[in-house]
Amino acid sequence: QVQLVESGGGLVQAGGSLRLSCAASGRTFRSYAMGWFRQAPGKEREFVAAISWSGSSTYYADSVKGRFTISRDNTKNTMYLQMNSLKPEDTAKYYCAARPTTFGTSSDEYAYWGQGTQVTVSS
Repeated sequence: QVQLVESGGGLVQAGGSLRLSCAASGRTFRSYAMGWFRQAPGKEREFVAAISWSGSSTYYADSVKGRFTISRDNTKNTMYLQMNSLKPEDTAKYYCAARPTTFGTSSDEYAYWGQGTQVTVSS
């Protein structure tokens, strides 16, 4: 099992940047594919980005491609989401998630979740 804790959210103006972190417990972090999801009030949780266990493969939602970068440091048991050129529509609670083996883009595919960190982008 793995426990996940997100950090790094906050309030930022449109066009600004934030870096989210997801710290994982457990010695098996490197065996999990990881993903970021977000959920805005009144909306369903949506996929943002995912990364393979090694970090060699990444995948992004079209809405964030070219602006967000997912990465991980298996020596630190931590995953990151660098968010640049933020837009008001990026406002949401951001969650990190983990699943064994390959990554997926559906929240149903992920077994482990953090509590989320709020990102608010003002116009």
